[in-house]
Amino acid sequence: MKNNNFRKSGLVLAMAAAMGASAGANAAVEVFNEDGTSFSVDGYFNAFYVNRDDKVADTRNSDVKMGFLPNTIGFNFSKEMGDLTLGGRSSFWSTINDSLQSPTDTAIDVRQLYATVDGSFGQVLIGKDFGLYARSNIFLDEILMGFGSPGAATGVSFGNIRSGYPYPNPSAQITYRSPDMGGLKVAAGIFEPANTTPGAQSEQSAPRFEAEVTYSADLNGINLTGWVNGRSQKSENATTTVDSTGLGYGLKASVAGFSLTGSGFTSEGDVPVLITDTAAPIAEEDADGYLIQGSYTLGANRFVLSYGETDSDQGDFETENTSVALFHDINSNLKVVAEYNMFEQVAKSTGADLVDADTIALGAIVTF
Repeated sequence: MKNNNFRKSGLVLAMAAAMGASAGANAAVEVFNEDGTSFSVDGYFNAFYVNRDDKVADTRNSDVKMGFLPNTIGFNFSKEMGDLTLGGRSSFWSTINDSLQSPTDTAIDVRQLYATVDGSFGQVLIGKDFGLYARSNIFLDEILMGFGSPGAATGVSFGNIRSGYPYPNPSAQITYRSPDMGGLKVAAGIFEPANTTPGAQSEQSAPRFEAEVTYSADLNGINLTGWVNGRSQKSENATTTVDSTGLGYGLKASVAGFSLTGSGFTSEGDVPVLITDTAAPIAEEDADGYLIQGSYTLGANRFVLSYGETDSDQGDFETENTSVALFHDINSNLKVVAEYNMFEQVAKSTGADLVDADTIALGAIVTF
């Protein structure tokens, strides 16, 4: 029996989707494999030269920084125990953008720290991993290994987060995944709920619930992948109750080197950037967004066009994000990227420009 988590971690699946490769390709370096016990290591390293024209601030800045994915090293464990396979993954995600802000003091973000139990029933995951809501929206993003929209100064860029989908930020969870049922897969779990109603007698009496259903098929040579995912949670205090819900969806079709992907989301009482505890109670306001992408792969080159929007009463903003990118594989472990991004964000209530930036990003990526 093989441990699906060991072979196909979230990071590996994300990179495989972005590279148009099988999930097992260049996924890890096997360190040990004997008597049903395996241990492997995988890594992802990247740096971009970034030149940004900030039209609101009327400035132009050059930086050397990482892209949408941080630099990462992951450790995977698998052990066959009769009819079960026990597995585990711990991955450490680190920035290179803070070399002048906090020299020699780079933070390490542990986004994955979990164990799995696999069997004929499917898989149970316990620990910390990416969420299920918006999971395929981001993992199947064509510019996942690129740059995208501006992010925090010392963190990653934001790709299409807040301009097409929210971030399925890693959370403590207990999640069940079904076996592959003829291309149909189901995942559902309970997650640590967010406190969105801080104040007297604040409580979250039930966990956060998330689920995703995916279906893949080959239709006369056209590879199709569709998905629906969602989130629901409740938080309340002495005076306020906030019900948060979100629904994500998408469809990707690929044939003869061409790929077209459309995805979107709609939510209420849910911040459409990432879920977190809030400093003050949030309102049950709406947000929605979509992302349309096309790509063409010719030999070692992949050309990408991407456009996304988010319209949010929650947080009072509207965004548009356009990217044009070229990915070139020098070999199976080395990739170079050239991308041009145009990102705009306005206050929905006033129409005031908050961000209007054009970015050139030239980068290199090494994986193992």
